[in-house]
Amino acid sequence: MPEGDTVYRAAKHLNDALAGSVLTGCDIRVPKFATVDLTGEVVDDVVSRGKHILMRVGEFSIHSHLKMEGTWHIYKPETRWRKPAWQARAVLKTADYTAVGFELGLLEVLRRDDEDSVVGYLGPDLLGPDWGEVDAAEAERRLAREPAREIDVALLDQRNLAGLGNVFANELCFLRGVLPTRPVAEVPKLDAVVALAHRLITANRDRVERTTTGDTRPGKQVWVYNRAGQPCRRCGTRILAGKLGANELSLRDTYWCPHCQT
Repeated sequence: MPEGDTVYRAAKHLNDALAGSVLTGCDIRVPKFATVDLTGEVVDDVVSRGKHILMRVGEFSIHSHLKMEGTWHIYKPETRWRKPAWQARAVLKTADYTAVGFELGLLEVLRRDDEDSVVGYLGPDLLGPDWGEVDAAEAERRLAREPAREIDVALLDQRNLAGLGNVFANELCFLRGVLPTRPVAEVPKLDAVVALAHRLITANRDRVERTTTGDTRPGKQVWVYNRAGQPCRRCGTRILAGKLGANELSLRDTYWCPHCQT
């Protein structure tokens, strides 16, 4: 699944293109919502909430989640699409742009008043416009409520804090010097983990070239993620890899340095 910074940029680009405009066409290609037609309604805004996108149109919200393959494209009228039409799940037109959601893992239309029914369970949004001390404290509290849980798994749980994906979770564990398997109760300074998570994802939200090392050059962007067998950038020890998850269905590739992380 994409990281929260990717979803944030997708929502921002959609908002820049569509906000304040009237829909001149609305084609929802999901059977349950195929009869929905919001043509003539104004797009008020498009926002991200963790890894979710909410497009507020009139009294309704078009809720999407990219999951593994999904993406939103924005085209000028009459521009050829870069993906086949059969992959399109939503086609939304204004006088100036056409927004197409391809292979969206989730797409639904709900009343705007019901948004909490689909995103209300999420923890504090690391890229929320009002992130502050209260959110940070709540994220720390939520992480700590399952003390025996592995820190990597806890960071990926969107109920604790919204927006982190596998890349950021692995990199956070390295930067804080803790093994991804370490129980939350044994992780020192959870507040520092949350603060670093916010700084990292915020630093990357406006650029495509994600980096946790500060170097955006290809091959230099991460410390441990997807670097199994390669030398640690700090100590030279070979990076190890394994799998972690809350259950068998949610296992994710995990990477760590056995020397720098304990």
